[in-house]
Amino acid sequence: MTDETGRRAHDYELGHSDRELKRLRLQAKLVDPFTREFFRDAGLVAGMRVLEIGSGAGDTTLVVAKLIGDEGEIVGIDKSPLAVAAAQERIDALGMRNVSFRRADPETYDSDRKFDAVVGRYVLMFNADPVRILRALKRYLRPGGVVAFHEVDWKGSRSNPAAPLYERCCDWIVRSFNTIGTNPHMGQDLHAAFVRAGLPAPTMSLRAAIGAPAAEESYVDMLAELAISMAPVMEEQGVIARGEIDPATLRRRMREEVKRLDSLVVGRSEIGAWSRTP
Repeated sequence: MTDETGRRAHDYELGHSDRELKRLRLQAKLVDPFTREFFRDAGLVAGMRVLEIGSGAGDTTLVVAKLIGDEGEIVGIDKSPLAVAAAQERIDALGMRNVSFRRADPETYDSDRKFDAVVGRYVLMFNADPVRILRALKRYLRPGGVVAFHEVDWKGSRSNPAAPLYERCCDWIVRSFNTIGTNPHMGQDLHAAFVRAGLPAPTMSLRAAIGAPAAEESYVDMLAELAISMAPVMEEQGVIARGEIDPATLRRRMREEVKRLDSLVVGRSEIGAWSRTP
């Protein structure tokens, strides 16, 4: 979907196909430890009532659930009915009774009870006005409530010696995000967004995946899968030629190249920011 300028509307642009949901599971496997650390340091503890923004397929929800325990409660909201359905089915299969999902907009969601914390991962980057979103979220929190977000900054992504295919895919992803109006550097913008939203200046932390492809799935695999998911958008926006990304071979080719060059791969910067309402 595009607006009158031809730019894509600020929303989650990667879809909710089976392959994309699997990519999100792989991503969760690699970045959940960072999110867990950020949210734990933000003050999420057992018994809290938490509102999760942009809950997607429920990956971040499971991180939060381990922090707040069975005595806590999580309400996840997402604009996509497909994501809400997939997340609810997943949680139901796990027998978790303290988690629920609803299709809702974070700016208009209505709750009759206040929350102890509002959290999100990779959400603000897809919004046209993250300051407005953060400002709206304050009304859901009790005094002293936690606001915690995990976002990325693609300026941190690199390889040494340079792995050309890995570097090209990173460049394509960033250029595509910029073209459609998604912020690939939201992580470094979190401080300003919190302050402009009227929140106390946040405490922040940075982590990154680093290494080379191993026998099991690695950051290289995650990067390749993201490029595959974004290929239709890249083609549509003229970032790559049609068919330039081959979904059947890209992942293998990228792993083989990094291994052949004995390249050290550093992933995008994973940045957490958190503060409490007055």
